[in-house]
Amino acid sequence: MSAAGEGAQAGRDVSARSRLLSILGGSAGNLVEWYDWYAYAAFTLYFAPVFFPAQDQTAQLLSAGAIFAVGFLMRPIGAWIMGVYADRRGRKAGLTLSILMMSAGSLLIAVTPGYDAIGVAAPALLVVARLIQGLSVGGEYGASATYLSEMAGVQRRGFWSSFQYVTLIMGQLVALALLLLLQAVMSETALESWGWRIPFVLGAVLALIVLVLRRRLLETEHYLAAKERTDVPRSGVLTLMKDHPGAAGLVVALTAGGTLAFYTYSTYMQKYLVNSAGFDRQQASWIMAGALFVFMALQPAFGALSDRIGRKPLMIGFGLAGTFGTVPLFRALEQAHDPISAFALVMAALIAVSGYTSINAVVKAELFPAHIRALGVALPYAIANALFGGSAEYVALQLKTLGVEGWFYWYVSALCGVSLLTYIAMSETKVASLIDRD
Repeated sequence: MSAAGEGAQAGRDVSARSRLLSILGGSAGNLVEWYDWYAYAAFTLYFAPVFFPAQDQTAQLLSAGAIFAVGFLMRPIGAWIMGVYADRRGRKAGLTLSILMMSAGSLLIAVTPGYDAIGVAAPALLVVARLIQGLSVGGEYGASATYLSEMAGVQRRGFWSSFQYVTLIMGQLVALALLLLLQAVMSETALESWGWRIPFVLGAVLALIVLVLRRRLLETEHYLAAKERTDVPRSGVLTLMKDHPGAAGLVVALTAGGTLAFYTYSTYMQKYLVNSAGFDRQQASWIMAGALFVFMALQPAFGALSDRIGRKPLMIGFGLAGTFGTVPLFRALEQAHDPISAFALVMAALIAVSGYTSINAVVKAELFPAHIRALGVALPYAIANALFGGSAEYVALQLKTLGVEGWFYWYVSALCGVSLLTYIAMSETKVASLIDRD
């Protein structure tokens, strides 16, 4: 090989290595972002009495679940503001701002006194903290999905973009692992009194560390190329609705069933196992920790499979399982009185959901051109999340309070059915990807 050829090869190696480091760096930030978000769900059973005293357990969980849902209501606003920001100022800038906001929200939860100390100001400050975190996560999803999809090469885009959910699930798993650790070394009384604050302090500190890491990321070539163009409109909601209404509507429809199923089986399931299936809190935590670990490991495999056979077959497989398998699975969970049976059932649900989670980010990114990709991915997704994902826990607990818990099973099935019809009708985005036309 000539010297020139060797130099060119070395340049390509450095470039490939830099891309890999950027993907891993972006993913690490995503992990901390989602750890902070899910720490709330993991520790709800312990801090709910601090902010909502003098109620039974279901009522306390319902109040805390309502605030969890409120955080989701801010996600469309965060997606709008930060999606535009990431399209105009860069994916790297959007990722940096989102982690800073998440750190602030976690710190506020960590230092807020309980109801006994400051009265109604306690749940009010909890709401404020979740609103800040909702803004952060609303922008994180679009910036992260866009960044990973654009950084990945065309041949392995499904595989690399799946790491968004690897780190998302890992964030939840880290929150659960910390819960298990604290349950092992602290008494129930200490956890309920002050131990639940530890994960939020840790989250705030980790977010600041990631802030430094994200400032060193490479910017994507797709954004840099779009920035130089003068023949495309600036990113904004009006541009999205005017030029890409079909793609935006498609994101909402394909997300509806997937996000409801994901939050049902990953966050609400821990409460369901305790509050409905009769397991104690430690058993439920171990069941979910094991199931989520396997679920996390499956994401790259499903992503790689989509690179070979396309995105549609995986999503259709999830849609079929969610539509026709949800009610039987919940009925079986009602009768599962040992942890092994419960683990197997939860795992079956999460395997099915992997057909959506592993590739939903890249599917959405492939629907939009670079100049509006972050907003196009983030805003419709956040709207669907606010309507269906964030409300899953609240709807389930409310229906249980009314004595018609089984209606929730049918609700999940129906939304999965809507998404199934969308998957069948839509084009194969792997073939028609707009990322490859930037």
